[in-house]
Amino acid sequence: MRFDVTDLRLFVAVVDAGSITHGAAEAGLSLAAASERLREMEAAGGVRLLDRGRRGVTPTEAGEALAHHARAILRQMTQMRGELGRYAKGQRASVRVLANTVALTEILPGRLAPWMAAHAHVDVELKERQSVDIARSIASGFAEIGVLSCVAGTEGLVLRPFARDRLVAVVGPHHPLAERAAVRFADLLDEPFIGLAEGALWRHVEAQAAALGAKLKLRVALRDFDGVCRMAGAGAGVGVVPETAARRLRRSTGIAVVRLEDAWTMRRSAVCVRDEAALTPAARSLFEHLTAQGR
Repeated sequence: MRFDVTDLRLFVAVVDAGSITHGAAEAGLSLAAASERLREMEAAGGVRLLDRGRRGVTPTEAGEALAHHARAILRQMTQMRGELGRYAKGQRASVRVLANTVALTEILPGRLAPWMAAHAHVDVELKERQSVDIARSIASGFAEIGVLSCVAGTEGLVLRPFARDRLVAVVGPHHPLAERAAVRFADLLDEPFIGLAEGALWRHVEAQAAALGAKLKLRVALRDFDGVCRMAGAGAGVGVVPETAARRLRRSTGIAVVRLEDAWTMRRSAVCVRDEAALTPAARSLFEHLTAQGR
């Protein structure tokens, strides 16, 4: 039975996600390629590794054993790369960082810039994920550093403070809510919304609406906070954006900023890693830089 590193990463991702589709995406494979690899793994081992159902997949007893050993192997490979990296001379390095929407768009560019300027031989692979997915990916070794909301399940990870921010509502200057200092999110559920296309933050906002038994009326989904604020400022709908973005864009877009009173809108974020000792030299340097900024 021969499993390569891609097989092991895929299997751990599928087990953690409880879904072949999501596990394939995390491992950077198409669904067809991932499904074929999983079939080949089961055929090679002569044992069923996953129970497949309507709501996803769960590991069999053999699958649990494989996942346990796969995690150990992947951890050892990370440690090996870290140790060998100390001896590398003149070679380019890469650090994979996962971040939630707010960190990716509003905070990380400014914090990464000086570090990257001082480390010209290091590239950063930066991807957006939801905080829960970030915690899972860091724990499984799919990335070295994560920046996530502190409400995510982070048991077993090393956490350091990163930033604090609040989500606010943005509306046009003539909107009935424009004169209000604060509102509850529930007060907005009947409003038409301007959302973010495929953003982790927008999925979080939709989840909060679902928890209240509502589905948001989405008029259009845009790619960035600038677009959301411009639409809201023109009276096309209501947006929910970080307060840092709203302050930055208030003058240029004409928005009125309304504080949201709900506890979930106050967000503390953290930088996380699985094991500081196992980080590559480049990843450790970046982690120390981001945590120093957080302090």
